[in-house]
Amino acid sequence: MTELSKCRNIGIFAHVDAGKTTTTERILKLTGMIHKIGEVHDGAATTDFMEQEQERGITIQSAATTCFWNDHRFNIIDTPGHVDFTIEVYRSLKVLDGGIGVFCGSGGVEPQSETNWRYANDSKVSRVIYVNKLDRIGADFFRVVDQVENVLGADPLVMVLPIGTESDFIGVVDLLTRKAWTWDDSGDPLNYEISDVPADMADKVEEYREKLIEKAIEMDDEVMEKYLEGEEPDIDTIKKCIRKGTIDMTFFPTYCGSSFKNKGVQLVLDAVVDFLPDPTEVNPQPEIDLEGNETGEFAIVDPERPFRALAFKITEDKYGSLTFTRIYSGKINKGENVLNTFTGKTERIGRIVRMQAEDREEVDTAEAGDIVAFLGLKNTQTGHTLCDPDNPATLEPMVFPDPVISMAIAVNDKAAAEKLSIALGKMVKEDPSFRVETDEESGETILKGMGELHLDIKVDIIKRTYGIATEVGKPQVAYRERITQLLNDSYTHKKQSGGSGQFGKIDYTLEPAEPGEGFSFESKVVGGNVPKEYWPAIEKGFKNSIEKGVLAGYPLVDLKVTLNDGAFHAVDSSAVAFETAAKAGYRQSIPKASPEILEPIMRVDVYIQEEKMGDVIGDLNRRRGIIHSQDPTPNGIHIKGEVPLSEMFGYIGDLRTITSGRGQFSMEFSHYAPTPRNISEQVIAEAAERNAKK
Repeated sequence: MTELSKCRNIGIFAHVDAGKTTTTERILKLTGMIHKIGEVHDGAATTDFMEQEQERGITIQSAATTCFWNDHRFNIIDTPGHVDFTIEVYRSLKVLDGGIGVFCGSGGVEPQSETNWRYANDSKVSRVIYVNKLDRIGADFFRVVDQVENVLGADPLVMVLPIGTESDFIGVVDLLTRKAWTWDDSGDPLNYEISDVPADMADKVEEYREKLIEKAIEMDDEVMEKYLEGEEPDIDTIKKCIRKGTIDMTFFPTYCGSSFKNKGVQLVLDAVVDFLPDPTEVNPQPEIDLEGNETGEFAIVDPERPFRALAFKITEDKYGSLTFTRIYSGKINKGENVLNTFTGKTERIGRIVRMQAEDREEVDTAEAGDIVAFLGLKNTQTGHTLCDPDNPATLEPMVFPDPVISMAIAVNDKAAAEKLSIALGKMVKEDPSFRVETDEESGETILKGMGELHLDIKVDIIKRTYGIATEVGKPQVAYRERITQLLNDSYTHKKQSGGSGQFGKIDYTLEPAEPGEGFSFESKVVGGNVPKEYWPAIEKGFKNSIEKGVLAGYPLVDLKVTLNDGAFHAVDSSAVAFETAAKAGYRQSIPKASPEILEPIMRVDVYIQEEKMGDVIGDLNRRRGIIHSQDPTPNGIHIKGEVPLSEMFGYIGDLRTITSGRGQFSMEFSHYAPTPRNISEQVIAEAAERNAKK
């Protein structure tokens, strides 16, 4: 086993098309894991092995791979950049210790870069920055550094300076060693020379080196005192300071290069070794109880402690189900049993494999700090904790966003229906942001996801990977409902049908909660008019009812229910009677509390050529969009705004038409907002029409 100090669990993440997968290919080549570099645009990248990835030239699911550099083992996860698949980034960052944030030298800090950076901050993942594609027209390393500072609010620590720009980019100057690394045009990453700094860069190198040292030594008071007295620290001391600041996320070492042209990647690999943390240097995972409260115990990264691991990804392939797992403490051997604390059941580890993208290496044992895949687990899903059956504990689970778009899917015969059911079951296990529901009234199968592309890929997988011919309906928006006024009301449930009857009276207040607060229940009953044992039944009655609003049948959100008083009967009252009273009270009261329809609003980023700006903004305005900013980019204009999801179906086709195929856009969910009256009436009418057909 590699000792923990020489292990790095890292992710590579960025905006779509910034060059993450190409960078991963170069890393695999340099570390000797592949001998021929596969290109994304040829559909031959090692980590993009799905047909859908190869055709579209994008990464859809995160891929894990292991490689070695300077006697250190890297467990690398290449994550998607497209906004519909950010769930892959989120769950990967959750189990990683460090990351490489890749930015495009011309595109700079793009929308998905911001989202991924936010996720990495939330997960407290240390990062180095790599500004890629410096050979591109419009590339500007220093502009991207400014954007990292101003847009992301991060502190980039410039470690190298580019030699040349755009087509003249030939290499970088390492500021610490004052050495120039230059590559020839053969395309071989190993064909480089290390020489002295070009004379015309000497002053700039000294200026940036001084800034680097001054920022780094702030991490060590003793070193800083000596520096102020005129004693410059040696390189090892500076590196120690940089390592401390990187792990603390005080600053982010920043490099540059061109992965496609094989220039600059070696220095990034050295930075992973020098500055990103090993598994023992990050804050240990807190353990929680069954209610989700922290117990005060931690999963310390130590092979000698009880086994603790988090399943962060499930995939199906020709060999069966693979459960990707981050081991936090203890060790595990193949053939041993582990406890899944979510299901309460033990499972046997059939085999343990290290992944090399699609290929695998079988191992007999794995231990704290490892990222491996288990074969043979039947009931484990993403976010479940696996642990020692004799020392149970639960790690903090993952929280996934609710889907904002749905689509009906149907097959023609019973045999296909059975195949579809099995396929969907596997796909839901693989992707927690993908949901499948059956409409109880119509019997329709409903797919739910994070965007049009997300569902499009899922339908494509059903058709090609599983060979099932399907028919799909139009995408539907996931609307919500909420009340807008406080209401005091009362309901009495009374039923007599021979023998003991049913009786339950409740006096209650319904009021809108703050957006995002969800459902809450409180009882202010004193004096025993409604005995305490019936309160949970009343809460359950209201809570189950909010799954269906009264206007169009969409879930009701952000509701606070307060039980003020009521009455019970010594013989006829029961939990069932009070639950029924709550359900009937909900149906009676919600229409009186001025309910309204809410629609998902998307954060939209559009990139276009400047001369098309008026047409594009006019089109967004027609879609009820609100424009927040229009910023110049090296290649045109970047428009930021918010647009209702219902108005964005088919937008990519319209944008391409307006911009002669040159426009690009991305969008992600922002928040829910009330719909205008005419839209509400339309949504309610459509819901009524659907119900009539059922």
